[in-house]
Amino acid sequence: MTDTSIPRAEQTLAEETDPIAVDTQLDSDDVDDDADDAVEAQSGSAKPATGATDADLFRQSEIAADYVEGLLDILDYDGDIDELVSAGRPMVEVVGGRLQPLVGQRGATLEALQELTRLAVFRQTGTPSRLLLDVGGYRANRRKELAAVAKNAVEKVKEHGEPVRLEPMSAFERKCVHDVVNALSGVESESEGVEPNRRIIVRPVG
Repeated sequence: MTDTSIPRAEQTLAEETDPIAVDTQLDSDDVDDDADDAVEAQSGSAKPATGATDADLFRQSEIAADYVEGLLDILDYDGDIDELVSAGRPMVEVVGGRLQPLVGQRGATLEALQELTRLAVFRQTGTPSRLLLDVGGYRANRRKELAAVAKNAVEKVKEHGEPVRLEPMSAFERKCVHDVVNALSGVESESEGVEPNRRIIVRPVG
């Protein structure tokens, strides 16, 4: 079972792991998750970490699943945990009742849990992870909602010929919107601003 202890507030990242490596991990996440900064935004597909095999990625998902299982035990939540590799990245899915508190408002708690889980993987493997954590099908449902938001924005852009600015979104949410917009002709998308107010602009091509 993976160590499920959460770093204390008074502990620095330097005490937990190599600070340079952590900075590299966070920079990599920004590039990979925010589609306008990543090649995957144009290709519409995710890419595995450099040099990572499917076996490596599945090992990351196993470590993450152990960590999440430990957290559920500590919090006294029941849930079924599945580990898998999808689209070149490790994933952990937690399903069950009474899991909404682990998602939080607009997925804020889920994003925090995902970062903790990625750190747990990093501490065991020494490799930055692009692990995707989903709880109660939140990400799958949110992806459908964002597809509708993106298509609505595209329709407005095509109708009025003016750029449309969407509300601030997380990196995961921006990636979902970018994927939809990039699959349609006559429009393009890019992100502007800084977290937590980074948002997408959809504009006509040309």
